[in-house]
Amino acid sequence: MDIQKIREDFPILDRTVYGKPLVYFDNAATTQKPRLVIDSIVDEYYSVNANVHRGVHYLSQQATELHESSRETVRRFINARSTNEIVFTRGTTESINLLVSSFGEEFMQEGDEVIVSVMEHHSNIVPWQLLAARKGITIKVIPMNDKGELLLDEYEKLFSERTKIVSVTQVSNVLGTVNPIKEMIATAHAHGVPFLVDAAQSVPHLKVDVQELDADFLVFSAHKVYGPTGVGVLYGKEEWLDRLPPYQGGGEMIQHVSFEKTTFNELPFKFEAGTPDYIGTTGLAKALDYVTGLGIENIAAHEHELTVYGTKLLEEIPNIRIFGQAEHKSSVISFLVGDIHHFDMGTLLDRLGIAVRTGHHCAQPLMQRLGIEGTVRASFAIYNTKKEVDALVAGIERVSKMF
Repeated sequence: MDIQKIREDFPILDRTVYGKPLVYFDNAATTQKPRLVIDSIVDEYYSVNANVHRGVHYLSQQATELHESSRETVRRFINARSTNEIVFTRGTTESINLLVSSFGEEFMQEGDEVIVSVMEHHSNIVPWQLLAARKGITIKVIPMNDKGELLLDEYEKLFSERTKIVSVTQVSNVLGTVNPIKEMIATAHAHGVPFLVDAAQSVPHLKVDVQELDADFLVFSAHKVYGPTGVGVLYGKEEWLDRLPPYQGGGEMIQHVSFEKTTFNELPFKFEAGTPDYIGTTGLAKALDYVTGLGIENIAAHEHELTVYGTKLLEEIPNIRIFGQAEHKSSVISFLVGDIHHFDMGTLLDRLGIAVRTGHHCAQPLMQRLGIEGTVRASFAIYNTKKEVDALVAGIERVSKMF
């Protein structure tokens, strides 16, 4: 692939920060947006904007067609069986909260158990804790080794007759570890337990096929895969979604309302109360089409090359510690250098035009497991280059000398 040509699709990459060319390595937090995504949002507001589904006029019909064609694009991208299995949300966090609320209400009682892993993002921990406070469920945690790999033997031991669901990230947003989700799903199913996959960090970087994985539920956000903010996806097998109660009440998710009784709409609309972000879903579809056009395998290969290249150079820096050395790893490098605080490193790199993420990355239990407060995290995307990695390494060396 011609990376320089790809970079031309992303206008923000041409700007400077503190007089330095922008080097954007905060892609695990959010990716930049290609021009075609931005243009689609502007064009739809200018020419098609109207509320979807309930209007009989031309603009509403056209907007509805765009919105529902976006659902088909998502279905095709993750290879779901039906658009009935694609629920639009505001992002991964809302998708998980929706599932926890509806699944927990219908299928979990006091003493029932959910299995998560030590490397989960807070959005896959806190909703379960809120459910535990309401219903008295128990949260069990899969441990990991020092390389950042989940211990599958220990995972197997966590199951009991009270285990009702497993909820695990496919890729760690801190360590970059690519978990063996297909194998883990098979283990859960052998115990008769459904599995929720947090794919926020995997969909932008890896081929994700929900039927191949046999995932019962899977969630991701548009903004991490070159799409707009405020849009996300909850995939659920139709037989599961049919059994779950609605998450919120209001317009669109109803079939008929009286003061005596309300009947709910068919899938997927049962879970989509109120006006959806129909402009944003078009942007998501454009982003997924963009990724498809480049080829997710090509993106993965390029990002892997950057990760290997960057890791090799960073390992040569004195007193550096890199967290996450799993055999299967995605495009994230988290590190600390000597006694330099991660915030200080990130602030000074910023003055050199280099954007990295610092802190606990919404994964404080993982930080406790690692025995640290936080890290500096560099995360790569398709538009990043080895020249930018060189700039990062030079920046770290410069900051290190200051301390």
